[in-house]
Amino acid sequence: MIQVESLTKYYNDLCAVNEISLEIRKGEILGLLGPNGAGKSTMLRMLTGYIRPSAGTIHVKNLDIANQDLEVKKLMGYLPESAPLYHDMLVFDYLGYVASIRGIEKNKKFSRLKEISELCGLNSVMHMSISEISKGYKQRVGLAHAMMSDPEILVLDEPTSGLDPNQIVEIRRIIKQIGKEKTIIFSTHILSEAEATCDRIVIINQGKIVADDSADNLKMSLGKESLINISLLNADIASVKKELDTIEGISSISQINGRDDKSVLSICVTCKGSSDPREEIYKKIKNTDWTIIDFHQEAKTLEKIFRELTKEN
Repeated sequence: MIQVESLTKYYNDLCAVNEISLEIRKGEILGLLGPNGAGKSTMLRMLTGYIRPSAGTIHVKNLDIANQDLEVKKLMGYLPESAPLYHDMLVFDYLGYVASIRGIEKNKKFSRLKEISELCGLNSVMHMSISEISKGYKQRVGLAHAMMSDPEILVLDEPTSGLDPNQIVEIRRIIKQIGKEKTIIFSTHILSEAEATCDRIVIINQGKIVADDSADNLKMSLGKESLINISLLNADIASVKKELDTIEGISSISQINGRDDKSVLSICVTCKGSSDPREEIYKKIKNTDWTIIDFHQEAKTLEKIFRELTKEN
C-alpha cells in the first residue's frame, strides 16, 4: 500500500533520515520506535506530505506523493504529537468545523459526528470547551479529527505522549479497534504499547532502520545470548565457576551484587546463541551440597533488544 524507497531528509548538514526503504502493507498496524532524535517524526511528516524529502520516493496506492500530494492526503488522517486544536471552541463545534472543511455533506455530518464521538469515547465531553478537557480527551479529539473523513491510512505521532496509564490503555484500545479496518502507522516511546498493539515494529536509530519485524520474531532473531539467573545457598563464586565452566554452551558466569542475604550467592550465566544448558547446570548443582534458591531463564524483552540496537557507539 505504501512503498518508500531511499528516503532521505537533511536539515542543513544534519541527516535526520538516511536512505530508508520499506513497504507498509494494507491493514497493517506498524509501530515506529526509536530514541529521541532518531528521525521518527521527520519520517512521519514526509509520509503525510507535510514536508518534502531531500531525496527518495514515496508511493501510496501507486500515487507519487511528490506530484500527487493532494490525492495522497485525501487517503490519510494525521495526528501530530501535539494535537493542533482550537481551545476556545466546544468539542462538538470543533469537530463539526473539521467535518465541513473535510467536505462531509450537511445531511451526513451529524451521523458522522455521532459515529466518531462514540468510537473515540467523546460523548461525555462534546458539550465542553476544549480548554476544559483533560489531555487524554484532547488526544481523543485530535484522533477524531484525523479520522473524520474515514481515511484508509492513519498516521499518529506519539498518540499517547504525556497520558496517564489509564488513558494510554484507552487510546491503545481505540487504535486496535480502528486497526481492524485501516492501515495505521504510529510512533511511540512506550515499548509495551508497541508490543501489545502492533503487527510489525520498525526500529530506527540515527536515521536508519536497524530492525523490522514482529515483536516475537525480533525477540527470536535478535536475542544473540540468553541469560540464566541462579541463586545458591552454601556456594562461593570460585567453586561455582569451576563446576559450571566445563558445560558446553556457557560463555560466561558472573556474580550479581545487591542481595541483602550475604549467605546467598546470586549468579548470571550467559549462554551462547540458542543453547539451553539448564539441564546440565542442574545436574552439576545436584551433585554438590549447594541449595537452589532461585533458577530461571531471563525472558528476552523488546526493551532489551531496543537498548541493544539503539545504544550509542
